[in-house]
Amino acid sequence: MPIKLRLTIVSFFQFFVWGTWLITIANYWFGTKQWDGTQFGAIFSTMGIAAIFMPTLMGIIADRWINAEKLYSILHLLYAATLFYLPQVDNPQTFFYVMLLAMCFYMPTLALSNSISYTTLVANEYDVIKVFPPIRVWGTIGFIMAMWVVNLTGNKATAYQFYIAGIAAVGLGLYALTLPKCPPKNRQQQEKQSWTKALGLDSFQLFADYKMAVFFIFCMFLGGALQLTNAYGDVFLDEFKFYPKYIDAFAIKYSTLIMSISQISETLFILAIPFFLKQFGIKKVMLIAMWAWVARFGLFAFGDPQTGLWMIILSCIVYGMAFDFFNISGSLFVEKSTTPYIRSAAQGLFMMMTNGFGAILGSLISGWVIDHYFTLQFSSLETLASYLQTETSNNTLLQFIQSRGISVMSNGLLSENLLLKDWHHIWLAFAAYTFIIAILFSFLFKHKHVRNAD
Repeated sequence: MPIKLRLTIVSFFQFFVWGTWLITIANYWFGTKQWDGTQFGAIFSTMGIAAIFMPTLMGIIADRWINAEKLYSILHLLYAATLFYLPQVDNPQTFFYVMLLAMCFYMPTLALSNSISYTTLVANEYDVIKVFPPIRVWGTIGFIMAMWVVNLTGNKATAYQFYIAGIAAVGLGLYALTLPKCPPKNRQQQEKQSWTKALGLDSFQLFADYKMAVFFIFCMFLGGALQLTNAYGDVFLDEFKFYPKYIDAFAIKYSTLIMSISQISETLFILAIPFFLKQFGIKKVMLIAMWAWVARFGLFAFGDPQTGLWMIILSCIVYGMAFDFFNISGSLFVEKSTTPYIRSAAQGLFMMMTNGFGAILGSLISGWVIDHYFTLQFSSLETLASYLQTETSNNTLLQFIQSRGISVMSNGLLSENLLLKDWHHIWLAFAAYTFIIAILFSFLFKHKHVRNAD
C-alpha cells in the first residue's frame, strides 16, 4: 500500500474517533442523562487540562525511549478502553474523571500523528509542505463522516456513540503497529538537554515581547470561543424539538448533519489562507476570524429550524473562516515570528494557550454562566406552553413533560420545576464576548504588515 495512502488512513481515523462524540456528547449529557450545565462545562475542560501537559510529556517519551508509532498505538488502545467504560458511568463526577483520563490518552495523539507523518514522508523523500496538507484534510473528512454516522444511525443522544469511537480507536491502534518505524531521535543529545528546554518552558520567554504576549493572550480567549461552539452547537439545534411546531423539522432530526457543514466549510477556507495572509497580514486575518465568530454566534441567536434555517446554515459556513483564520493562520504567524531554536516550543505554547488554557476558560465559565443566568425554570403548564408557543393540551408538549419525569397537577402546576436553556440569549452573550475581544485586539495588538514579506 502506498505510504501516502497509509498516512491518509491514519489522518482519517485520528479525527473519526473524536468526531463520533465531540459534537453530540451534549445531547447525551443533557437529553439522556439530564445532568446540569456547570458539570458539563467541566467535561469539556478535560481537553484543555490534558492539552496543557500530556502532549509535551508524551513527546519527551517518544523522543527518548519509545518509537512514536508504538506509543501512538498504546495511547489509542487506552483511549478506546476508557470510551468503552463511559456508558457504565451513572454520575457526572465519575464521568468527569473517566473523560479526563480519555483525553489524557487522546490529546497527545494529535501531535504524534503529525510527527509520524512528517518523519515517514521525509524518510521517503517527499516534499512535506506539498504532500502533507492533502493528507491532513482527510482528518477533517473523517470528523465529518463520524458526525454523519452517529446521526444517521440514531445515536447522537445514546451511549453507542462512545462504542463506535472505541471500536474505531482499537482498529487505529492496531493499524498503527503496521506503520513504518519512527524511533527516538538523537537520544544522546536529548539526554544532555536541560529539562527546561525538553519541556518547552524556554518558549515562555516570548511573553517578554509585547506583540507576542498580546497575541498569545488573545489566542487563549479565542480558544475559549472554539469550545463554546463545539460544546453547545448540536444540542442547541436538537432542543428545538421541545417546540411542537418544530418537531418534524429536518434540522432537528439531522442536526449533526447540519452542524457538519461547519467542518466542510473548514476544508474550503484552508485554501484561502495563503492569499489573505499575503494581502492583509496576520492582524487583519485574525480580526476577520474574530468578526466571523461574532457572526457565528449572532446567526445562531436568531436562527430556527424553519424560516431561520438559512441563518443556521450561514453560521456553519462562517465557522470555516472563524476556525481556519484563527487556528491555522495563528500557527503560521508563530512559525514566522520565532527562531528555529525555539520554534517547536513556540508551537507547543500556541497549542497550550488555545487548546489548553483557552479550552478550560471557555468550558468552565460558559457552563457556570448558562446555569446561573440563562436557564429558565417553569413551574406551571400554562407558562411552559406559552414559552414553547403551543397550547396546554398539545400531546407533544405533554409527552415532553412526562419524559422529564414531571407530572401536571390538577391546578395546572408542575410537580417540579422544568428547566430549559435560553439559547437566544446564550448565543447573544457569546457574540458579545467575541465582539469585545475583537475590539480590544484591534487596539492592543501592534503589527505592521509588509506585503509579500509577512
